[in-house]
Amino acid sequence: MWKGYLLPATEIESAMNMQEPMFPLLRIARHRLGIDGQGVTTLVAGASCPLRCKWCINQDILKRNAAEMISAQELYERVRGDDLYFRATGGGITFGGGESLLQAAFFASFREICSDAWRLCAETSLAVPQSLVELAEQTIDEFIVDCKDMDPDIYHAYTGGDPSIMEANLRFLIEKAGPERVVVRVPLIPDFNTKEAQQNSIKHLKELGVTRLDVFNYVRRTASEK
Repeated sequence: MWKGYLLPATEIESAMNMQEPMFPLLRIARHRLGIDGQGVTTLVAGASCPLRCKWCINQDILKRNAAEMISAQELYERVRGDDLYFRATGGGITFGGGESLLQAAFFASFREICSDAWRLCAETSLAVPQSLVELAEQTIDEFIVDCKDMDPDIYHAYTGGDPSIMEANLRFLIEKAGPERVVVRVPLIPDFNTKEAQQNSIKHLKELGVTRLDVFNYVRRTASEK
């Protein structure tokens, strides 16, 4: 059974056996503003994902498993140059992916180094075991949830996954962390959902207690733009 773009079992086992959590780094994107969290942010993208979204912009990289395993201290050394920007704007690090919450154990190690001076965000599909969400909730300041669609058929057609996992984890976050720490992105995806489906998702999310929504349209790139 297909389980998404995951690191080879040997690399996963090796990382788990290390006393210190390691992060499977794909790339670092600096000086981002108003894209993935408040203030100036640095996006730290990690490998592995339980989903296979049709228009995933990272799918080629994820398939190659071209990740570099780094420690929390090593990551800090690479991003600390923007400390002044983070402190001045209330920004910090946004963990993305792949699925960022697969690295939930790493977040606590990184927080010990950067302290509370930096804001930590996680972009996530929430398509992970609740134990990882519970662990991340102790460290992450804001969760940016990529919903895709709340309709099971549309969600499965686009991601290959089950939205009930996302919904259960979202309910947990709303109750445990509070709605102010959760932003849910609700896209209109050409060829997959409709305006009506998007509005139905928004209605359902509000019923769950979601108060912060990012509603937008996917713009599909042409072959020449990829």
